[in-house]
Amino acid sequence: MIRKAFKMKVFPEKIEEYVKRHNPIWEDLKSLLKDHGVHNYSIFLDKETHCLFGYAEIDSEEKWQQIAYTEICQKWWVSMSNLMATNPDNSPLSLDLDEVFHMS
Repeated sequence: MIRKAFKMKVFPEKIEEYVKRHNPIWEDLKSLLKDHGVHNYSIFLDKETHCLFGYAEIDSEEKWQQIAYTEICQKWWVSMSNLMATNPDNSPLSLDLDEVFHMS
């Protein structure tokens, strides 16, 4: 199992809508994530900086990367693109974080 952490940024005036759209997320997106080996996926918000901290346990980087090429994921990105900083393809601007400590 690979622990993956990353950060993104939500627009301050869109935080409430961002939370609403994730609760619940689309069932087909949830199934897609699970089918691609994603477990224990959480997103946290830093209210001061509007940064989102994502954490997921994944089976492999390859399966994680494949999610981006699915129709469901791309539709999700489009639906979220007005709420957060994105790349030209509507994917969230995301920065992977390096693990410096872990205790189990």
